[in-house]
Amino acid sequence: MSKTAIIIGATGLTGNLLLKQLLEDNRYRTVRLFSRSSCNITHPKIEEHLVDLFELEKHIDLFSADVVYCCIGTTKAKTPDEELYLKIDYGIPITLANLCVQKNIDTFVVISALGADKKSKLFYNRTKGRMEEGVLRFGIKNTYILQPSLIGGTRDEKRLGEKVAKLFMRIVDPFLVGSLKKYRSIHPKAIVNAMVWLANNEYKSGRIPSNEIQNISNSL
Repeated sequence: MSKTAIIIGATGLTGNLLLKQLLEDNRYRTVRLFSRSSCNITHPKIEEHLVDLFELEKHIDLFSADVVYCCIGTTKAKTPDEELYLKIDYGIPITLANLCVQKNIDTFVVISALGADKKSKLFYNRTKGRMEEGVLRFGIKNTYILQPSLIGGTRDEKRLGEKVAKLFMRIVDPFLVGSLKKYRSIHPKAIVNAMVWLANNEYKSGRIPSNEIQNISNSL
């Protein structure tokens, strides 16, 4: 089996782990990257395109694959301008879904967030909720929207608030049981495991909460 995968957001924490996993996966022959900056990894499988992610439509001729993985996302601290935030967290995934339809790509895996709700009073949750609804509206056959809770792991960039939250969750996680399990923090490796598995196996299309992501990863 020789698949081609597209990754958007391969320079981020989860996207970079996903890239490295696909490079080791014999099912994939080509990993096509679209990003603003280089991932700085040299590998015969990698086909890297440095582009403006707000103008992905201009590169439709290069947009061919068996699966598209969207790991793009920002934070309020990093992108305080709400209009720009919307262009990143809503606009880019919607454009990708549209390109999937145009190029007959039937598997789209996108990272959202637990708490996504288009009716939320919180701008972050509302944006994610709108993105999810917009993506699902395209009707791509295999659409998997992952809703992780707080993502663990170590980032290169400094995020003090996130660091404090992670320390807090280490204490709280063991007490989140039953229906509260979905609020436990989750390691990016678990998210990546689930993303790759979902793209290569039959599973119900739609939204996948954090505890379900963890269960898929644990079963591998």
